[in-house]
Amino acid sequence: MTSSSPPGLASEALLNTFFNWDLIAQTFPRLITEGLLNTLVIAAGAIVLGVVIALLAAMLLLSERRLVRLPARVYVDVFRGLPVIITVMLVGVGLPAAGIRPFGTDPFGYAILAIGIISGAYTAEIFRSGIQSVDPGQLQAARSLGLSYLKAMRLVVVPQGIRRVLPAMAGQFVKDIKESSLVYLLGLAAGQRELYFIAQEEVARTYNSSPLIAAGLCYLSLTIPMTYLVNHLDRRLREGPRPATPPAPAEPDLPKTPLQPAGTAGGEGR
Repeated sequence: MTSSSPPGLASEALLNTFFNWDLIAQTFPRLITEGLLNTLVIAAGAIVLGVVIALLAAMLLLSERRLVRLPARVYVDVFRGLPVIITVMLVGVGLPAAGIRPFGTDPFGYAILAIGIISGAYTAEIFRSGIQSVDPGQLQAARSLGLSYLKAMRLVVVPQGIRRVLPAMAGQFVKDIKESSLVYLLGLAAGQRELYFIAQEEVARTYNSSPLIAAGLCYLSLTIPMTYLVNHLDRRLREGPRPATPPAPAEPDLPKTPLQPAGTAGGEGR
């Protein structure tokens, strides 16, 4: 039977494994100069692609024709139901193996495509629920003014629906940033590695988990400000524009009394 380690040694080993500040300081420069930039590029590209796909899918989901809704419903259900890691492998490895190489042999484009497809499936449902929450009278009023259906949706209904789902969209964008860590499976080339890939390399080299803590801090520096920013915008939109400061009330007009000549005060009694 082995004796248990003293509490002091156990806590020291725990701190050294996860909070080796020297190792964290050595990892940070590469995380910031290479990993953070690539994570932002992958996440931003996936968010833009996901929003475009989601708007198209949401419009199809709102159609009254079943044959129009069916392809969008299949897309949303399939890619919301598959694990993210499977979608990343199908897109990043499966497409090139099948001879479909829109990005050549560069895994960076496939990484953005995979995360964007997943993001589009989730965001489409967010857009659909937001658009359906808008009062139908808004669409009818826009149509009565002579706008076509597509124009009324684009100018009146869709902006109101998106405004109502801003917090949910922020949550999805944060999720896109975190899911970008799975593209390390595609074997990114030097200079393309994102935060998790770099941290994982350092962990394998040093047998210490502190680089993962450094990468986690970088992810938090992206996700927390985004959450607070969108919450602030949502609060401003719900409250509406702030009223202008009302002008100060004018002083009431006082009755004017004629000035008496000097030295005549009380003169009437003389």
